[in-house]
Amino acid sequence: MPPLNAPPTPSPSPVPPVAAAAVRFTRWLAVGSLLGLIVLGLAWELWLAPLRDGGSWWALKVLPLAVPLAGLLKNRMYTYRWVSLLVWLYFTEGAVRATSESGLSALLALLQVLLCVSLFIACALHVRMRLRAAGKEAVAADVASATAAAQASPSSTAP
Repeated sequence: MPPLNAPPTPSPSPVPPVAAAAVRFTRWLAVGSLLGLIVLGLAWELWLAPLRDGGSWWALKVLPLAVPLAGLLKNRMYTYRWVSLLVWLYFTEGAVRATSESGLSALLALLQVLLCVSLFIACALHVRMRLRAAGKEAVAADVASATAAAQASPSSTAP
C-alpha cells in the first residue's frame, strides 16, 4: 500500500489507440481542408475563373483562412471551435456561387462547399473526441484523488 501522503499514481491514458488515431485523422483532415480552401480561393480568383481578366481582388478573401492555420497545426482546441463557425461564411459564398454562376466557376464553388463541409465535420469531431477523452481523464483523476483523500482522513461516521 502506498504511503497516505503520496500523490495518486496517474492511470494509463484512458484514450484507446483507435480514438487517438481518429483524433489525429480529424486534425489532419481539418488542416488539409483549410489548406485546400486557401489554395482553391487563390487559384479561383487569380487564374482559373477570376471575376476580371488578370485576376481579382476577391483573392484577398482567403486571408482570414490563413489566421487559424497556425492554431490548427499547434492543435489548439479554441481554434477548432471558432473555425467551425468561420467556415460557414465560405460555405454560404460557395452555395450562392454554385447556384448563380455557370461553367468552371460553378464547379469551383461546389468544390468550396465540399471543402467547407469537410472542414466543419473534421473540427466538430475533433473537438468532440478531445473533450470526451479529457472528460474520462478528469473523472479518473477525481476518483483517484477522492480515494486518496478517503484513505488519508478518518471516517467522520465512525464511533
